[in-house]
Amino acid sequence: MVNCQQQERGRSSDSIVRMEQLWQEFFSDPSQWWDNRFINKKSSNYPDFEHKSTHEGLWIDGWLNPPWIEGKMAIITSGQLQSDARIRSRAPDSFCNDNLSKLCQEGRLKEALHVLELMLKQNTQAPINTYVVLLKGCAKRKALAEAKQVHTLIIQSGLDSDIFLGNTLVDMYAKCGSVLNARKVFNTMPQHNVFSWTAIISAYADHGQGEEAINLFQQMQQTGIAPDKVTFVVVLKACARTAALEQGKQLHSDIIKCGIESDVVIGNTLINMYAKCDCIKHARQVFNKMSERNVVSWNAMIAGYAQNGLGKEGLGLYEQMKQAGVQPNNVTYGILLKSCASSAALNHGKQLHSDIIRSGFEPDVVVGNTLVDMYAKCGCLEDARQVFNKMIEKDVVSWSAMIAGYVQNGLGKEALALYEQMKNEGVQPNSVTYVILLTSCASIAGLEQGKQLHSDIIRSCCESDVIVGNALVDMYAKCGCIEHARKVFNEMIERDVVSWNSMIAGYAKCGCIDDALELFNNMNERNVVSWSAIIAGYAQNGLGEEALALYDQMKQEGVLPNNVTYVILLNACASIAAVKRGKQLHTDIIRSGFQQDVTVGNTLVDMYVKCGCIEHAHEVFNNMNERDVVSWSTMIAAYAQNGLGKEAMSLYEQMRQEGVQPNSVTYVILLKTCASNLALEWGRQLHLDVIRSGCKSDVSVGTTLVDMYAKCGCIEHACRVFNNMHERDVLSWNVMISGHAQQGLGREALTLLEGMQSEGMIPNAITYVSVLSACSHCGLVDEGRHLFDSMFEDYGVIPTMDHYACIVDLLGRAGCLADAEDFINRMPMQPNVVVWRTLLGAAQHHGHVEIGRHAFDCVMKVEPENDAAYVLLSNTYAAVGQDG
Repeated sequence: MVNCQQQERGRSSDSIVRMEQLWQEFFSDPSQWWDNRFINKKSSNYPDFEHKSTHEGLWIDGWLNPPWIEGKMAIITSGQLQSDARIRSRAPDSFCNDNLSKLCQEGRLKEALHVLELMLKQNTQAPINTYVVLLKGCAKRKALAEAKQVHTLIIQSGLDSDIFLGNTLVDMYAKCGSVLNARKVFNTMPQHNVFSWTAIISAYADHGQGEEAINLFQQMQQTGIAPDKVTFVVVLKACARTAALEQGKQLHSDIIKCGIESDVVIGNTLINMYAKCDCIKHARQVFNKMSERNVVSWNAMIAGYAQNGLGKEGLGLYEQMKQAGVQPNNVTYGILLKSCASSAALNHGKQLHSDIIRSGFEPDVVVGNTLVDMYAKCGCLEDARQVFNKMIEKDVVSWSAMIAGYVQNGLGKEALALYEQMKNEGVQPNSVTYVILLTSCASIAGLEQGKQLHSDIIRSCCESDVIVGNALVDMYAKCGCIEHARKVFNEMIERDVVSWNSMIAGYAKCGCIDDALELFNNMNERNVVSWSAIIAGYAQNGLGEEALALYDQMKQEGVLPNNVTYVILLNACASIAAVKRGKQLHTDIIRSGFQQDVTVGNTLVDMYVKCGCIEHAHEVFNNMNERDVVSWSTMIAAYAQNGLGKEAMSLYEQMRQEGVQPNSVTYVILLKTCASNLALEWGRQLHLDVIRSGCKSDVSVGTTLVDMYAKCGCIEHACRVFNNMHERDVLSWNVMISGHAQQGLGREALTLLEGMQSEGMIPNAITYVSVLSACSHCGLVDEGRHLFDSMFEDYGVIPTMDHYACIVDLLGRAGCLADAEDFINRMPMQPNVVVWRTLLGAAQHHGHVEIGRHAFDCVMKVEPENDAAYVLLSNTYAAVGQDG
């Protein structure tokens, strides 16, 4: 122990001696030491002085310092040390800028700002470039608070009149989202050059204020300052965003006068401007005249075609691009795939997929995401999932795209399962993911799943996102929890007009039209969505006339309807068969330029169909520039519902020839048509198409296939499809039971009911109608009566008039007419015509005149003009050789 203490004292003694030697070296030649006190001293543990070679450190307040240090430092500090040129700070201009740049790149803006403040405290004038480095760092991080501090230091240093710094400040404030501060700096600048004007014009253009950007450009020209290439590009983009075609054309003339039309960047921006202003011909003229084109030029022109619903022309230009030897990039493929997705052009999409594989872009995460989106929107979820599974790198967009695919195709359960997998793999959902999932919950009324998502959103700190908040309000409202919706609405930190619109729509959806109207009237700001929401409220609650009256009021107040408004109003016309108002709306739609909107077009077709105007529907369909799978399905359904099965199948063939992939809805419509027309061969061909399309796993398609085969008398094929279904719902079982009932296979129908129950599926009222009908056709009286007596006790199914009619038919067919009549007399509700006519039919079959006459009289009391009853009674008398 003593030896240890002696060793410790020895080491301390050596340290004191070494410290004194170091201080002596420092004072003999301070130039060999870095002075860290004002620039690089990060904490008290960091030395005040550091030897340049040995990196040994000295602390002014060090506890090992010799006693004479304090006095020596006091003398030197007050005199020579701070003015001694031999002690150089480690922060000359170049060093400062390098370190500030590094700190800014690392996001350590406060530390960088502190360094600058220390420099100024030492009366060291920072060069202009130092401020520029800091301002650019603030702009990159959108750090407005730190940026304002730098601005203050610039003013204090007297550099605020410098034009270069002024331009940088304008640019910085714009990138930090503060256009107002950018304008203030611009207005206080003593002079402006082309860069100043371009910076402030860009600030307004980038923040959606295109009209002000164009006004500033005109002011710039009035001052006599000539725009440069960058200025033209910025203003052309502003024209594109605001669809300011005339100003865009004037700029084009100015560009020609300046002699820079041949510049490839200018050409690309002109193409984009004309395309966004719906002048695709002018865009193509610019493209054709370009002496030099790069991949961006081709992309801009292809995008122009896609944006204007000219997907085929875009694909044609893509082929020309390849022939010209220009290699498409990931942007090219993204544009084309989105075009295929919007027009459901699956065949073209698959060809692009092959090209992507050959060009080596398949591993690109952005291309992969767009492929997933394309296949999903074309209804090919198996292909979408295959691409998704093969992706080497998946980001949050990849997961969100695949989840959205399931949601768009009505597979909410699969979407939620993938969300759980996403979390298990450590991928953090973002606000987009949550909005997609909440939309899914809203569509399937999945309240419990919605509540779980709400909990996840709170944990992920996304609750404050106004878009997520709006989606939560919408989800709760659509799930019928209007109180939860209002609670979320009330607790939202920020509410926009969409929030109010969602709440109004929620009240309307729940039938609280008065509450919806009160909210609507209390809004400080009402936009077209607000009007659409309240109009939808009236329409959804069966008040079509009131909805149309609100539309008239909306126009009187100068609010222009959008495509959503027209869709709501057309649906309202369809619901009340108001074809005259529908035609007036059609005229308004043409005037407002929405006739080529695919959703509006689809709804117009549907409105005319529901009003019985098939020819008008077909005319609208033929005039649509862009038709998606919904367009084709709507028109096919129109033919099918009006007994025009051949025309429906013909249109289906045309749909496939045009490269549009049918989805599950299309197949369900067509299979129902085959079932109603007993068109077995068509049904078999459709079955093959379903298998090839990947829709065979869809439960609604599988169920309709079962129904088609059963109604066409192919019960074995129906059984085969039913047994191969991966998922079966109550409707699947009902269709299968009904199919057996129609074929007189009562025992098999009862066996299916038992199988349904053993799989945990709960029979509903329709199930019992099918089973009771099967018992009736096969004379299974005891079984039928037992099922009727137990349906309420076992599954809570309350007997309806259809169930009572089935039992009357069951007893009547078995010749138990007295029992049937007694059963009717004991019914807890007033028997309808169907019940009495069923008894009358049984009386005719068994020649029971008395009961037949009684049943006939009861029919006449309800429907005196019922001709079928007269025929049945007449046949009853004839069966026993009597005259009626």
